[in-house]
Amino acid sequence: MAKKLKSLMKKILSIICLFTVVLTAASCKKETVVVPNNNITRIKTVQPTAWTTYQGNALTTDIDLPELTDDYNENGAVLVYVAYGDNAPWEQLPETFDGQAFSFTHNPGTVSLYVQNPNGVGLPATPSPMYVKIVLIESRN
Repeated sequence: MAKKLKSLMKKILSIICLFTVVLTAASCKKETVVVPNNNITRIKTVQPTAWTTYQGNALTTDIDLPELTDDYNENGAVLVYVAYGDNAPWEQLPETFDGQAFSFTHNPGTVSLYVQNPNGVGLPATPSPMYVKIVLIESRN
């Protein structure tokens, strides 16, 4: 009789354990966190007349971008692309293409573009009208 009671207690304990595991697994809930997209993209046009001489061997132009706040400047990312005309491919800077070396710097409110000859010698030709795409990517530290 004690053996049957012991066996019955083991079965009841097993059922309780199984019930607890099933109940725990069923109560798990998958949570999806949706982060708002606070990235900003701006497309500007730079005319040949916007370029000025910089340090004797380069040309530069400044693009006003009020969206480039101190926070984006210090914690985010700034990506810059250029294209010559409608439906032209976007070229990410820094890059050398069409015989000219392009680069950029940024500060709050401004993105500065630079162009020079790839060998760094002499003043480059003034670029044709171009589109500039600036992408600000928010990041939190």
